[in-house]
Amino acid sequence: MPHKYLFRRATPDDADAIRELVYAAYAKWVDIIQREPLPMRTDYRQAVTAHRIDLLYDDDQLVALIEMIPAVDHLLIENVAVRPSAQGAGHGRLLMRHADLLAQSMGLPGVRLYTNALFTENIRFYRRLGYRVDREEPFLDGALVHMSKRV
Repeated sequence: MPHKYLFRRATPDDADAIRELVYAAYAKWVDIIQREPLPMRTDYRQAVTAHRIDLLYDDDQLVALIEMIPAVDHLLIENVAVRPSAQGAGHGRLLMRHADLLAQSMGLPGVRLYTNALFTENIRFYRRLGYRVDREEPFLDGALVHMSKRV
């Protein structure tokens, strides 16, 4: 049976569900970086009004989200989170394609993101989608990898 995917823009009423999904998605990184990743510390009641957060439903189940911030010359992807039980099913690709299409619809020439240098599987994933590494910078006790892609 084919999946029925639906994107829906998040509202402040979704903050608790967003927080729960983000905690589940990022839990695997806590031991690797020896702290909670920043998305686990975000106030999603505030973020949902300041940023664009789109929720991805697979049938009627919230499986993933993407948090984006439009800028003058690019769309910044602030956060991508996929529920652990849904990882590996193509939801991340769907989220990233959604961001590409949104950037294009806004007349923006590119998409940018950043990730922790220790999140090597994420960096490999973004590279497979056509992102290039622009720079690395020190951050807290590690480094951030800044990546971009033209759309």
